[in-house]
Amino acid sequence: MSSHLKSVHTLEQAEFDQFRDFLKDACGIALGENKQYLVANRVRRLLEEYNLQSFTELVKALKSNTNRRLRDQVIDVMTTNETFWFRDGYPFEYLKNVLLPDLMAPANKMYGPVRIWSAACSSGQEPYSLSMVAEEYKRKAMGSLARPVQIISTDLSSIVLDQARKGTYDRLSVMRGLSAERREQFFETVDENNWRVKAPLRERVEFRPLNLMDSYAALGRFDIVFCRNVLIYFNADLKLKILQKIHASLKPGGVLFLGSSEGVGPASNLFEMVRCEPGILYRAI
Repeated sequence: MSSHLKSVHTLEQAEFDQFRDFLKDACGIALGENKQYLVANRVRRLLEEYNLQSFTELVKALKSNTNRRLRDQVIDVMTTNETFWFRDGYPFEYLKNVLLPDLMAPANKMYGPVRIWSAACSSGQEPYSLSMVAEEYKRKAMGSLARPVQIISTDLSSIVLDQARKGTYDRLSVMRGLSAERREQFFETVDENNWRVKAPLRERVEFRPLNLMDSYAALGRFDIVFCRNVLIYFNADLKLKILQKIHASLKPGGVLFLGSSEGVGPASNLFEMVRCEPGILYRAI
């Protein structure tokens, strides 16, 4: 291994530019200037693991597309998979108290399952939180749902999707945003350090790989889309294209939840902003 890899401070500008171009082409993420340290710090372990002598060699290996696992690992370490249960609170409360009662109304029974999309679902905390909300609503409705709830969860990283499908979380993960009451109701103990989401909640969630730059047509159409804390990683043009495709994937009057620091911006002609008190959602026009 060449000596310059022993320092995470020495990623050359030309190598950084090559890597940044790869990341943008692969998943649309636009790295800002002066992120050499971030890239070097996150990717250095993979250089050592694959015995690559430079970041130039890494980009060459990635572009050759002969090692899918390396590509997935690079994208995994460069995408922020920071997540926790019931993040921000209000979208889940609004879903349980307003959206589900409306969607479950007798007049809507003919429309098949309530379909929810959790985009960029990471290791699964968001879609499983949605499944818990559906279960809580079901219990409130005397144990039955007028329409079944179907949750489609997608992410770019096959690594985090594999983790999410298992539905198993360690002690630190289950403590982040999950109440003791919900842990008791919705998890089973694997061992003293790990818990698994109970089978009925896992069965409500389907995980699929998806690059948000690609077509969403195969996913079908949705009543509700959660695409939170994702758009901040894309430039304005790609953000607009993603919002246009999300709009096309929503049923008439369907609802979009974004992250607390995000908005629909140039796609505001496609969505009506609705205040949830607290928080905001966007309804497809």
